[in-house]
Amino acid sequence: MDDAPRIRIVAAVIRDAAGRVLLVRKRGAEVFQQPGGKRDPGDVDDLATLARELNEELGCRLRTDSVRFLCQAEAPAANERGHVVEGRIYVVDVDGEPQPRAEIEELRWVDPAAPDVPVARLSREHILPLLTAKTMV
Repeated sequence: MDDAPRIRIVAAVIRDAAGRVLLVRKRGAEVFQQPGGKRDPGDVDDLATLARELNEELGCRLRTDSVRFLCQAEAPAANERGHVVEGRIYVVDVDGEPQPRAEIEELRWVDPAAPDVPVARLSREHILPLLTAKTMV
């Protein structure tokens, strides 16, 4: 994994009142992942990237007062063979009801302890286990 090209992303953990986590599936992809994406040249920081991506992909507005850093992790990229995705992950709240937009084909609210869809390795191996740990508030 050390020699593989890197894809740096910022991603969001959005939970509903039941504690489920929102996962998205991009058009043409087989697995679900956290919403988010790569930083654009105009994005000044992680939160600017998240705000832009959540608006573009889900039609939601990031509530900046809710943002909490969860982790930084890496895993083989789900949609770009031979690449490694490096993610900075934040737990956030949003205003608005998430709807699939742009390249997002499908949304799914899942139990982080037992997702019922195929999940990208970054989410499956790093993010979802943190959400089910007893120390997670």
